Amino acid sequence: MSSSAESKIALAKTVLSTVGSVAATAMLVRTIVHDYIPPEFHEYIFFGLKNIFTKFSNELTMVIDEFDGLVNNEIYEAAEIYLGNKLSPNTHRLKISKPEKEKNFNIAMERNEEVTDIYNGQKFKWIWLCIQTEAKHFYNPRDMNSTLKSEVRSFELTFHNKNKDLALNSYLPYIIKEAKLQKHENKTIKIHTVDYENIYNLHNMWKPVNLDHPAIFETIAMELDQKDMILKDLERFVKRKEYYRKVGKAWKRGYLLFGPPGTGKSSLIAAMANYLNFDIYDLELTELRRNSDLRKLLVATANKSILVVEDIDCTIDLQDNLANRAVAATSHGFHQQESKVTLSGLLNFIDGLWSSCGDERIIIFTTNHIEKLDPALLRPGRMDVHIHMAYCTPCGFKLLASNYLGIKEHKLFKEIEEIIDIAMVTPAEVAEQLLKEDEIEHSLKGLINFLNAKRKEKEEAKAKKVEITQVESVNEKKESVENGIKEREEEN
Repeated sequence: MSSSAESKIALAKTVLSTVGSVAATAMLVRTIVHDYIPPEFHEYIFFGLKNIFTKFSNELTMVIDEFDGLVNNEIYEAAEIYLGNKLSPNTHRLKISKPEKEKNFNIAMERNEEVTDIYNGQKFKWIWLCIQTEAKHFYNPRDMNSTLKSEVRSFELTFHNKNKDLALNSYLPYIIKEAKLQKHENKTIKIHTVDYENIYNLHNMWKPVNLDHPAIFETIAMELDQKDMILKDLERFVKRKEYYRKVGKAWKRGYLLFGPPGTGKSSLIAAMANYLNFDIYDLELTELRRNSDLRKLLVATANKSILVVEDIDCTIDLQDNLANRAVAATSHGFHQQESKVTLSGLLNFIDGLWSSCGDERIIIFTTNHIEKLDPALLRPGRMDVHIHMAYCTPCGFKLLASNYLGIKEHKLFKEIEEIIDIAMVTPAEVAEQLLKEDEIEHSLKGLINFLNAKRKEKEEAKAKKVEITQVESVNEKKESVENGIKEREEEN
């Protein structure tokens, strides 16, 4: 037993001596390299040593750079999102942020941290690397902060050689899919407007702000059948990616919202965005000078988005003004090509080849006067669904009363429902009356007085119109008789 103990002690001493020698040698090599070899050669030496050890390893490492040239690397972005939820006991540092008004925390790996992921029973090791470069002409296209613009970032994915096909054909596609789902579920909806100062910068032409609009379908004052139709159409659209590809159509859907001002067109758009969790891109065509700008703006919009063009009838009417503005600029000493957004350019934007540059997009046009629109705009494929935003109905009033007053029935409801159709008021007008008083009964009586006043206006306008028509008819008959008399006198 004493002999066995002595042999173990001797073995331990040998191991410790060997480890000490290796450590001393490593420190000596490190000192020599640091003191006698120029810094420019350090990277080459360590890279060579790493390659020597790699030749004897059964592991394969993939490097995933942040950019592919000047274009974002989809795999890098997906890994960044995916690994934020893959925390292991060995992870000691994380990056966490929360932009103002957003709901969720953003969690990401910190520099040089390691995360191990298990997929189909196989181990995949991730490391996030950030290297500062001194190259004067290098900059990071995404980060313009002076401390980050010269930083090269990448992920290293290491796994067993035998899992190469699994990584390429299954694991990485799975990460991209999961990252898209996480990004869609956790994102804060934004509304984007055109930044005309950066109209020629593809990455900065749209300026986003958070969309805090509270509208949802449950609170929209619409007929239940119409609301149900819109919901079913939206649900069917987002599920038909393969169907659109199969029939050879771009995966997009066009809506036309038409009706008087105040009937809830903007609220419906916000409700659609909140329901689908889609960003909104608000496009003002009258500010654009040429059709090519339309194409650039379309290319710069993201998938899963709603593109809105409001008051499309006014946009078409202002085309002469656009041309005149170009001529005026030239007359003031600025050489500017006379150009404008044309109807053909708009049609190509909606339904031409450029409309297929992206997936899962909804294009919404609004107008107060559908009769002013060119028939070419209204056909299916351009405006697939026409939604008439009507005046407030008894059903819409009940929904507004429930939302604003918290009541579903009241003794004054019957009187209101009898006159609301005749008064022809918008949901916005009804909502404004319900907001004027805190007391429920006073609020409803105020609405009744408002509706009666509106009804009286309508009746007086109708009577006046009838009177004008009658006077015009009498004048026409009188003029006809006078003309007949005059003709007979000329004949005699």
